[in-house]
Amino acid sequence: MKFLWINLVFTAIWAAISGSLSVPNLLLGFSVGALSLWLIRRELRPVTFPVRPLKILLLTALFFKELAVSATKVAFMVVQPKMRLKPGIFSYPLTVKSDFEIALLANLITLTPGTLSVDVSEDRKTLYVHALDCADPGGLRRDIANGFERRIKEAFE
Repeated sequence: MKFLWINLVFTAIWAAISGSLSVPNLLLGFSVGALSLWLIRRELRPVTFPVRPLKILLLTALFFKELAVSATKVAFMVVQPKMRLKPGIFSYPLTVKSDFEIALLANLITLTPGTLSVDVSEDRKTLYVHALDCADPGGLRRDIANGFERRIKEAFE
């Protein structure tokens, strides 16, 4: 039953991308989706973490808020006649454990203007982040811990 729902989502995405709701196009989308799911059937694993839609919504809202605030800050930095930037790379100790949570945190940081996830340590306990203004790395660490990382843990642990 799970595969049917996933395939229906694939079919809807196919219809949206192709821009056609004709029966032959929907059948083609359904067939391609079914073939795709059949090819990766051994790789699909059940979700092992509880999904909390409200917490995911709060994480999404936080991301858009941070996106707007960071974009504004970067825009103001760029238009200054004399930029006083202190770019740098700092290490961030991770408290999230799963690969999914680490990847989500790294991507949220990268998608926020002014920051970029550079690397994760081999032991998956440290994330290295480049910041456009790294004058206060401790403050940046606190912002990540109290923002994205806290919301990720609430939503997925």
